[in-house]
Amino acid sequence: MAQRDWFEKDFYKVLGVSEKASKDEIKRAYRKLAQKHHPDTNKDDAEAEQRFKEVSEAYSILSNEEKRKEYDEIRSYSGGRSVGFRPGRPGGGQRVNVNVEDLFGGGQGADVSDLFGGLFGFRPQERKGQDLETEVYLSFEDAVQGTMVELAGGPKVRIPAGVKDNARIRVAGKGGPGLQGGPPGDLYVRVHVHLHPVFRQGDKGDLLITIPVTFPEAAMGAKIPVPTLGSSVTVKIPAGTRSGKVLRVKGRGGLFKTKTGDLLVMIEVQVPSKLTKKEKELLEQFAALQKEDPRAHFAEFIRRSEAASSMEA
Repeated sequence: MAQRDWFEKDFYKVLGVSEKASKDEIKRAYRKLAQKHHPDTNKDDAEAEQRFKEVSEAYSILSNEEKRKEYDEIRSYSGGRSVGFRPGRPGGGQRVNVNVEDLFGGGQGADVSDLFGGLFGFRPQERKGQDLETEVYLSFEDAVQGTMVELAGGPKVRIPAGVKDNARIRVAGKGGPGLQGGPPGDLYVRVHVHLHPVFRQGDKGDLLITIPVTFPEAAMGAKIPVPTLGSSVTVKIPAGTRSGKVLRVKGRGGLFKTKTGDLLVMIEVQVPSKLTKKEKELLEQFAALQKEDPRAHFAEFIRRSEAASSMEA
């Protein structure tokens, strides 16, 4: 977007914030509007897509301190349809009133850099185009496997496999056009990943899953089916497995660069909340046969505590 367009657009109004809004207020307003009008949630809605573009454009200017300052300065020159300049030192010279449409040739050709160069006798140097930022929302599977997404306006961006929620991806040279022959800016894509009901992302392509097992399965060992993002696998639970133990299934995670991560299975031993009469009887028999005391290492501390209490009494 050329700077001459800044005269015609009220970015503060687009985001619904005041001209004195803080960076946090601008960011909150943008996130709210971007979610509301995002093409992914408004399929085949041209009006929502156009609104999303306007919101993204406004945020790209107002979220950048340097661009916001330039924007505010350029807008301050405009008193509606005309712009007044006083060349030379303060208090000297004659005021020149210029119609904006005349300056820009009816909206074609010239831009603000031509205007400043003609009036003040300097030409600006090459400048990199403005950086732009947008957001995408991915399913858990797409984030794990990688995908190609089409952004508002048509450009396509490849999202690498293993990207995590809130990651920020830089796409070089896909931002705003450069000024005076300068290079284009960059595009930054903020990624939001939807939660999965079963899996969580680990490091380097690993996937994490919590599997509940019964007390008998944990005590005696068992073979149980475990889901993956593909076909299920059978995992062997060793006898005597405790709650919290993590078992690793090689190569059944997600992608990471050129390799596939592992599936990390955390065991969670379930305790029944209710027992039948028969179950209670069997557990009582089991308890009577149990020789191992899981709290044996506390015995000395308990003895000392009781001895100290009796001395105080």
